[in-house]
Amino acid sequence: MSLWTRLKNVFNGSRVDREIDEELESHLAEGMARGRDPEEVRRAFGSPLRHREASRDARLVTWLDSLRADAIFGFRQLRKNKLTSAAAILSLALALGACTAAFRLIDALLLRPLPVSHPEQLFALERTGVDAKGKMRPYDQWEYPLFRRMRQAAKDQAELVAISPAERTDLTYSGDEEMEKAYLQYVSGWMFDSFGLKPALGRSFTEHDDQTVGAHPVAILSYDYWTHRFGEDPQVVGRTFRMGNQIYEIVGVSEKGFTGSEPGTMNDIFVPTMMHPCAGRSDCSWFRTLARIQPGVPLEPLRAKLDAVDRGFLEERAQGFTAMTPQAIQNFVTQRVSMEPASAGVSGFQEGNRRPLAALAVLVGLVLLIACANVANLLTAQAAAREREMALRVSIGGGRLRLIQLVLVGSGWIAGLAAVLGTLFAWWAAPFVVRMINPPDNPVRLDLPADWRVLLFGIGLTFAVTLLFGLAPALRASGVQPASALKGGQNPHARHRLMSVLAALQVAFCILVVYVAGLFAGTFEHLSHRPTGFSTERILTLDTVTKNRVPRESWEAVRQRVSSVPGVERAALSSWPLLNEWSWNDGISVNGAPPSDALAYFLSVSPSWMETMKIDFVDGVDLRPGDSIPGAVIVNQAFAKLFFNAENPVGKSFEEVEDSGPRKTFHVVGLVRDACYRDLRECVLPTVYLPFRDKEDRASLIVRTSSTNPLALAQTLRKVVAQANSEFYVSRIRTQQEINDAQTVRERLLATLALFFAGVAVLLAGVGLFGVLHYSVIQRRRDIGIRLALGARGSNIVRTVCGEMVAMIFAGILAGIVLGMLAVRPIEALLYGVTASDTTMLVIPIMTIVVATVVAAFPPVLRAVHIDPAAMLRAE
Repeated sequence: MSLWTRLKNVFNGSRVDREIDEELESHLAEGMARGRDPEEVRRAFGSPLRHREASRDARLVTWLDSLRADAIFGFRQLRKNKLTSAAAILSLALALGACTAAFRLIDALLLRPLPVSHPEQLFALERTGVDAKGKMRPYDQWEYPLFRRMRQAAKDQAELVAISPAERTDLTYSGDEEMEKAYLQYVSGWMFDSFGLKPALGRSFTEHDDQTVGAHPVAILSYDYWTHRFGEDPQVVGRTFRMGNQIYEIVGVSEKGFTGSEPGTMNDIFVPTMMHPCAGRSDCSWFRTLARIQPGVPLEPLRAKLDAVDRGFLEERAQGFTAMTPQAIQNFVTQRVSMEPASAGVSGFQEGNRRPLAALAVLVGLVLLIACANVANLLTAQAAAREREMALRVSIGGGRLRLIQLVLVGSGWIAGLAAVLGTLFAWWAAPFVVRMINPPDNPVRLDLPADWRVLLFGIGLTFAVTLLFGLAPALRASGVQPASALKGGQNPHARHRLMSVLAALQVAFCILVVYVAGLFAGTFEHLSHRPTGFSTERILTLDTVTKNRVPRESWEAVRQRVSSVPGVERAALSSWPLLNEWSWNDGISVNGAPPSDALAYFLSVSPSWMETMKIDFVDGVDLRPGDSIPGAVIVNQAFAKLFFNAENPVGKSFEEVEDSGPRKTFHVVGLVRDACYRDLRECVLPTVYLPFRDKEDRASLIVRTSSTNPLALAQTLRKVVAQANSEFYVSRIRTQQEINDAQTVRERLLATLALFFAGVAVLLAGVGLFGVLHYSVIQRRRDIGIRLALGARGSNIVRTVCGEMVAMIFAGILAGIVLGMLAVRPIEALLYGVTASDTTMLVIPIMTIVVATVVAAFPPVLRAVHIDPAAMLRAE
């Protein structure tokens, strides 16, 4: 009989049984037809059951048939124990869904290779050097003249490609009046050829497009952008758009699936690097460098060669740093080039979320372990109720492997159904998490396909958890001793100890999850409520751009026009909003001394800016409308403390010293309180507030409104700015509170998810503890009944039921606290304002698990105390 027929017969068991029965009957009938005695025929024929089984084995794939039978039986067991099965499936589904969602995020951001040829050959070049604070810090921005030298040095071993970070850029298509935003990258002309990408429409860049600064204003659209912006219009090639003062011609559309090299951002438009304003400057670092290494080329000699080129370039630059201290110059030139694998691309979003995603993966892994321990306990309790059944199976010849298969198939039903529900949860959860880390006006765009990678992960995870929570109960069930079990003499304490150990593990992992969640929540609480030194109430920021650099008087005229709008209390100008993560710094010299290694930070503001932001003066006066650079400035207390030894600097002078030597002298006319400058974690920096600069092409209008909802004036103010001067347009409108909130997006995400998983962990641990205590009461009900009949008090019964469990919970709490202490170090960089030894951080998880234990123990203890000794003993 063919294998295919045997496979089909597995799923046609009733037909096969009929055929076998008919065949057996025909053999018997044939013997009787020859005149033989029926009894003699049956004796000569032998055991019909044995012939029947042998015939079935010949017609079926036996192992598959037994698997089918076990699957049917397992499903019936699920239906028989609906409540227990539902609890197991739902708890496991939540954990599996969380794991799958976390994998989708981690895969999309950190693991998924770029859709280019041989992504494993890609490496990102980085430099590691000493920053202004004396700490080693890696950074990946490069200067284009240096890039040319490195490319030439590595030409026989690697192809170097320059790719700028994706910028959200304002542009206008011909015939359109409205400005729109698109993500744009400056890339080497040979990038598409090096990556093995073919144009979907038009042509790709060539090296000729990227040789002369500003010579080739051409652009290529990504396929995704071409689809959603132009509806795949083939006439897009040849169209133009304006970006700044430059007209670009669209020459092609990139290959489908490629949206740039930055996970977290889907780039829309590519233009040659030579169109960047810093392309010819040696003092401007603005792009990343990717190296495609030729097969067989050793990395270290190539890295050393590039390191030498970089060192020579930096030494040439340092010759012009006449104002820097020798130590600062030494720190500048002693940078080390490194090469990091970049098969999945490189982005700031990727690096900024690497540790948070790792922490998220650990949390969901712990929740999964808690869920598996919980389900294992439930299955162990079920196995106790099936001891007699298993004993009978062993008695009639069931082998141990067969029993293990039976229990594991039942576990597979739980895992399979949980995986289906978990998939639905993961389908929703991953995009939901991405939305949580999205700034409202600058959304993260992350591709989250549910492809074979996710499918294989889900299948592998389901198989792993089936073994994880099902193997121990299966081994226990298969090791039953028939004689002892059928007599009721099986030792209940062995299984109870296993369940207690699993419960202790649940408690330990639950303590760890709650402890880490408390650290993340505390970090978010400290950062989000950190005093900033300025008021965000009713503040609206309008990032405004001009087509050309315009004089300060034009900016002032627009500011005055905005100030006159009904609903506007006050308006001011600054180079950028506070906490916008932008900065400008230089060295400071006091009384002609050499500049210190410490840097001061600068911000250009209009005279009314301090009052608008409600930053209080300590001494001195505000800037005047006629002040210019260099001249009068205002400094904060941190500046006075660092450069004037905490003395009042009003009336004194200092010099700003640039790296190349030029100095500007400033006179301090005002001292204000400290305010956050660019980052909440590094909030207060020594800051100098300069008069608003002349000939600017971009700045921020800071508007304080009378309405509690400042965004209600957004569209009105956008129109007013355009009406006040046709050279001006508003590129971006945000409230100051939105800018502040963007500083804590990562912390908010971690705190929210960690608290959610902590709640799930506590719930699962509570269910697990309830299951263990409930099982303990059932197993010891005879002992409890005898104790009650002999006059035992309720407190004695409680100690009898909970004594061992309390010890296991205490052990779990200690283990969880130790694990928590060990876990702090890897996540230390994500924390702020909290430490591992904070009393609150330690007390919260302990109290949480104590409360969960009391709630979980109450029903079983109540049941134990109210056992009727007479009724129980009669039943025995």
